Amino acid sequence: MTNSHHNRKSDIIYAALGANERDIVDKIKLPWLRRFLIRFVGVKLRLQFTGWLQYLMPVPIVLGLYIMSGLLYLLLPSVATIFVLLPTLLLAIILFDIVTTRLRIRLPEPLPKSNEESDVFSLMRNRRSCRSYQTRPLTDEHEQALLESVTRHLKEPKFSESNIRLEWVHAPLTIWPVVNARHFLIAIAPAKYDRKAVLDIGKTLQKVVIDVTRMGLGSCWIGPGADHNSVKSVLNERFDENKDAIICVCAIGYKSWYTPLFIRIFNAQFHKRLPLESLFFSDNDLTQPLKTTGESFIQYERCFESCQWSPSSYNGQTTRCVGTQIADDQLRVDFYAATSSRYYAAVATGIWCANWEMGCDELGQGGSFRILSTTERGISAPQNVNELPHYDVSWISKDTLPAG
Repeated sequence: MTNSHHNRKSDIIYAALGANERDIVDKIKLPWLRRFLIRFVGVKLRLQFTGWLQYLMPVPIVLGLYIMSGLLYLLLPSVATIFVLLPTLLLAIILFDIVTTRLRIRLPEPLPKSNEESDVFSLMRNRRSCRSYQTRPLTDEHEQALLESVTRHLKEPKFSESNIRLEWVHAPLTIWPVVNARHFLIAIAPAKYDRKAVLDIGKTLQKVVIDVTRMGLGSCWIGPGADHNSVKSVLNERFDENKDAIICVCAIGYKSWYTPLFIRIFNAQFHKRLPLESLFFSDNDLTQPLKTTGESFIQYERCFESCQWSPSSYNGQTTRCVGTQIADDQLRVDFYAATSSRYYAAVATGIWCANWEMGCDELGQGGSFRILSTTERGISAPQNVNELPHYDVSWISKDTLPAG
């Protein structure tokens, strides 16, 4: 085959990639390595929607360990006999995972306990993405409480005048890497891009997520891991291709202790967070870390931490904040996106806004969100809309600024 054929095939695969996958590929400068990565990601995307990739990911490691055991046997037979137990144990775990989660042959599990006694900071701090679910449906009580939460938060003030929706569906969707989820909220914004509406999606859905966490339910934000064709087929008449855009999906249900090995490793790796000094700054160039424990901001210390532990696509932590004291008794926190992603970064910023607002409400710290001009933020030079970091919104304590 010619190089032009390989290039055309790579271009076709690249065109089908999601925003996150493209961002990874675009960082590769060597043409041959770029083509290899595109092909690799393409194979991964095909496998991930078959529902088997979660179980197959550890298989190459098992095979490699068996090969090492064989080579070691030629030199040290007694040691190899012990070493071979490791890949055998891993293989047994993979087979157990297939039986219990893929084939769903397993003992029944109890309903999880509620977290009604926890404060909102504990809920935001301790929540984990749930990627393996029990097969039982939600109880009527839990489903009713969830739908009431959706209705309540959709009625709250929004950044955009555009209408957003959270559609509730009971059906298996083609998603990755979550297993056995049967209940989902589908976040929908207008087809015509409206960044403020995407911020609203993140802010509104995160508040619902914290409500279901209080009920004891598990949840998982799913962006590039959702097959949109699968989602559209389930929504059917509730989705209009010409008017609607699917922003993300959120799986909701009862957490299962039967979790594939790869997902357990995945969960552990993606729970790490950047330190506060890498997320909060005192200057618009994001070079001077904000003294979050200083006299001006110490009362918001737990709010900073709640943002630090906010979920984001692939745990990218794409949001940054600039804190400013604008008067003796008035503070402002500006929210920025650190990447050019039009959807996932905006959703992540909306999630930060939700956690910040819920934290301030818990502390009794009054304030409100405003979208300010560069002049109102004390920036003399006009900002290019594509310039990074991208300003989104500000929170102002005891807002006394005149309406813009």
